[in-house]
Amino acid sequence: MTATHRTPAPTPALGLLPRRRLPAALAVTVAAALVVSRFGAADPTTWLLETVWVMAGLPLAILLRHRFPLSGLLCGLLAAHALVLIVGGHYTYAEVPAGDWVRDWLGWNRNPYDRFGHFMQGFVPAVLVRELLVRTSPLRGSRWLPTLTICACLAFSAVFEMLEWLAAVTGGDAADAFLGTQGDVWDTQWDMFCALIGATCALLLLSRVHDRALTRLGLERPAASS
Repeated sequence: MTATHRTPAPTPALGLLPRRRLPAALAVTVAAALVVSRFGAADPTTWLLETVWVMAGLPLAILLRHRFPLSGLLCGLLAAHALVLIVGGHYTYAEVPAGDWVRDWLGWNRNPYDRFGHFMQGFVPAVLVRELLVRTSPLRGSRWLPTLTICACLAFSAVFEMLEWLAAVTGGDAADAFLGTQGDVWDTQWDMFCALIGATCALLLLSRVHDRALTRLGLERPAASS
């Protein structure tokens, strides 16, 4: 009787396992950092205003993880952005120690963590908007994709600045820690400019990486015909 040899089961699924666990690991990390950051926060109101985006976004991503799973690249960027917000909320943006080190090292007059935060406000949403447009519209491969992505990021930045304006009007001096202007009358313009630079850098540096991440997960729509 001739022995039969079974072909070993394919192993790609094993390679996908770490990627499937990555969103869960990132979610746990962000949730733990959020809880820890509340203790000893410099200003509880500022902590709440800065981290409310994390409180809203993390449960939403978890609830939609099966209906609308995100690419690994986007999950990692969203987690990084969440940690930036959490750190800024804990210390307030003008008092983040890492920003003080950079300020002293470069001889600047202000803590630059706020600028970094707004850079991330453009960098990470650019990948988020790009993923949403690629997956839900016929814009993949269209020359309009980067333009509309940047426009969406600037619109979000403008809305955030209007929320800061509302906080300043309603909170008065109590909102200074949240605004983090550090005496700069052009802070609003600088914030939006940093978001613009962040969105542009994300598209220039990560578009191809993002496309590969989407292709691996089979999440792309057909390319636009025009």
